Amino acid sequence: MTSTAKSSRSRTRHTGAAAVALTAAAALLAGCSSSDDTSDNPLAGEKAEAGTVVVGSNNFAESTLLADIYGEALKVKGLKVTYKHNIGSRETTYGLMKNGSVTVLPEYNGSLLAYLDPEAGQKSAEAVNEAVKAKLDKKLTLLESSPAENKDSVSVNAETAKKHGLTAESTLADLKDIAPELVIGGSPEFQTRQQGLKGLESVYGLKFKSFKALDAGGPLTQSALTKNTVQAADVFTTDPTIIKEKFVVLKDPENLFGYANVTPLVHKEGLPQEGVDALNAVSAKLDTETLLDLDAQVQLDKKDPLDVAKEWLESAGLS
Repeated sequence: MTSTAKSSRSRTRHTGAAAVALTAAAALLAGCSSSDDTSDNPLAGEKAEAGTVVVGSNNFAESTLLADIYGEALKVKGLKVTYKHNIGSRETTYGLMKNGSVTVLPEYNGSLLAYLDPEAGQKSAEAVNEAVKAKLDKKLTLLESSPAENKDSVSVNAETAKKHGLTAESTLADLKDIAPELVIGGSPEFQTRQQGLKGLESVYGLKFKSFKALDAGGPLTQSALTKNTVQAADVFTTDPTIIKEKFVVLKDPENLFGYANVTPLVHKEGLPQEGVDALNAVSAKLDTETLLDLDAQVQLDKKDPLDVAKEWLESAGLS
């Protein structure tokens, strides 16, 4: 994935459009008190107390959920854990990781690489992780990546999927003959990015009927796809709307949209080996389908993320 595309997507996920970000941050700050937050100011930069693992999250729902999952897995191993939720953008979280105020942060490997090295290529998940490790502050490291990814996808609505026989096993290549009948939607940038219409044409040979400028996988895109104003759209792979509206996410075998594997970022001195092993065990069992379901429980069913985290750890044999 190119640096421009991935950096833009990272900004969208972590800060969002101004109104959306302010609304989401306010809701999350109000709704995540169950997860043992230890400070009224999530931006506080005090160094973690010796023997305490501080698990942080960015200010969006999935990050909070992932922090709870990883944090509760550490508690199972007898480690003392506190949470610093809803911190904000990567610029802030990375600084707190470097100074030891946060010990563990759920990250997305390709997005982190784009932040550290905007010009870096992304040929495989393993190569991405090695490139990240080479660029990280020496006090930090990445643990093992999970198969779970939250990244861009081309998804079609239920009506379009039924009409053209598209299923969860279908790929972007399966759109080649029908793309001229379809209107595709996404952020304005999606129209000109390689990880957008340009790449869909050059890699998969897709030429759509037209493009409708919406937002980056947000409510405008979701609504347009649901109402069939567009038949295909750029939707993030763990967006709970996929479940609610029965969208079909098309596979991307050529990996046009790069890598965004959930991967713990760790301050080395703050996490003992039993903690490393616990987090790697979680990542080994967390895949995109599972994360999508857990996100839906939090965002659609309005369950407490801490409760969802504990229930999943138990079901996965990790509690």
